[in-house]
Amino acid sequence: MLFSQIYLPTLREKPAEAEVISHQLMMRAGMIRKLSSGVYSFLPLGVRSLRKMETIIREEMDRAGAQEVILPALQPAELWQESGRWDKYGKELFRLKDRHDHEYCLGPTHEEVITDLVRHEIRSYRQLPVNLYQIQTKFRDEIRPRFGLMRGREFGMKDGYSFDRDEAGAEDSYRQMFEAYSRIFARCGLKFKSVEADSGTIGGSFSHEFMVLADTGEDAILACSLCAYGANVERAVSHLPVVGNPEEELRPVRKVDTPGRKTVEEVTRFLDIPATRLVKTLIYQTPQGPVGILVRGDQEVNETKVRRVLDADEISLAEEALVEQVTGAPVGFAGAVGLTILLVAEETIRGMKNFVMGANEQDRHFVDLNWERDVPISRWADVREVQAGEGCPRCRSPLSAYRGIEVGHVFKLGDKYSRALKATFLDAQGQEQPLIMGCYGIGVGRTVAAAIEQNHDGDGIIWPLALAPFQVIITPTDVTAGSATFETARSLYDQYRAAGLEVLLDDRDERPGIKFKDADLIGIPLRITVGPKGLQENVVELRPRATKTVQRVPVPQSLEAVQAFITRELGKMS
Repeated sequence: MLFSQIYLPTLREKPAEAEVISHQLMMRAGMIRKLSSGVYSFLPLGVRSLRKMETIIREEMDRAGAQEVILPALQPAELWQESGRWDKYGKELFRLKDRHDHEYCLGPTHEEVITDLVRHEIRSYRQLPVNLYQIQTKFRDEIRPRFGLMRGREFGMKDGYSFDRDEAGAEDSYRQMFEAYSRIFARCGLKFKSVEADSGTIGGSFSHEFMVLADTGEDAILACSLCAYGANVERAVSHLPVVGNPEEELRPVRKVDTPGRKTVEEVTRFLDIPATRLVKTLIYQTPQGPVGILVRGDQEVNETKVRRVLDADEISLAEEALVEQVTGAPVGFAGAVGLTILLVAEETIRGMKNFVMGANEQDRHFVDLNWERDVPISRWADVREVQAGEGCPRCRSPLSAYRGIEVGHVFKLGDKYSRALKATFLDAQGQEQPLIMGCYGIGVGRTVAAAIEQNHDGDGIIWPLALAPFQVIITPTDVTAGSATFETARSLYDQYRAAGLEVLLDDRDERPGIKFKDADLIGIPLRITVGPKGLQENVVELRPRATKTVQRVPVPQSLEAVQAFITRELGKMS
């Protein structure tokens, strides 16, 4: 492709609206343009990277035995009502009516549609397993679209769905997709981790997220460096030693004055105790009414875990008026003693003795409380947020914290949708059974953006070769027709293309400095500079974008050098 012919409007300045580096660089490199909030047009350079991503996905899905379909984006409300998600999904669902007043939505995901498709065709266990996928546009009415392609209202997704006869078959399908996803992101040249995750609005019993590691990532993850354990902070667990001495004698409970001391720091400093001796009682508003969540003073509540424990879609910290109504005291003095609401205590504080807790009276706290004697708890659960440095739950090594960008998610759905939509088959004994499902998604544009978040410098994008819109850019410093410089550049361009390479020839009549800046901005992995000084020695300069180290190569051997570079770089990603 000739630079003069490609639609590639680059920008010198950072767009004011762009908050993260991928958004900035995709705009500046002429890959995307904003149409409206969270909605973007892809220009030729952006499309080329998207197609590269899609090709890798298709190759690995085919290798894993999945089959491609195309499902409607326009989905009837009846299907969503049948699954129970029409009212549950919330305001992110784009809803509309046709001229006959029938309700529809623009699909944010396709569990209902794919289950409807399969339930009309699968009759016998002999037809199983089946694994179907698509690459299609999704729609979600994000309350605050931001970060360019990271959180949009319209976006491309690969979503796949497996159907099996039993849990063992579903586990095998899940494993195959997990391995396929690992190959996909490795082939993209990305540093990533697969971590246990919360299943969110999709549902199901278990899931893994694939996280591209980047300082700008929205998600916090914890992972062990010695074993394979990793989890989103919403799901993470750890080995946490019990604080305190099991031989400690139980002391008589006392109520003490703590004037004006509300926070953990204020109370523990006033009483001269560590935060590990205090138990916080936080009141939450839930669909079940007020609930008290108890954690140690140095711990934080993980609300995702609380939602899972309570089987609640939405929870929120209670407002001051409700706290006073439930406890009889202002915020900051809540305790579990005497409360009649449901109390859920963090599992790791079960062994605490002689601890401090709010007394449900202004400016007063209990000292030397003990569980069975003073605070009987009927429900213990994991409701805390794991911190970096705590022990890995598998090998006890310290967990490390990372920031990540979620680019893929695999779910074990079980029979959540098949039972609701009556998608069944006859087993070998002729008994009707629900299909056992899995669900597997990849954000296509999001992965391309995540690659930029992970691979860039002050000059622009540094593409992993597998996702680069072009493999090579040839930059002649003189484009005068008939000049030796341009004729050599054109000859190399034709030669590289004939060898099957993806080449961009910068044939613009611009200063070399401008061409070099544009080449760095758009991030093509290898730049070939052709100039009159080098041609006096019959050499050209090869400059990898990532290392910026210049290698002088004889013109006749340049193709071989370029092919060796490409083979070496792709080999790193296999």
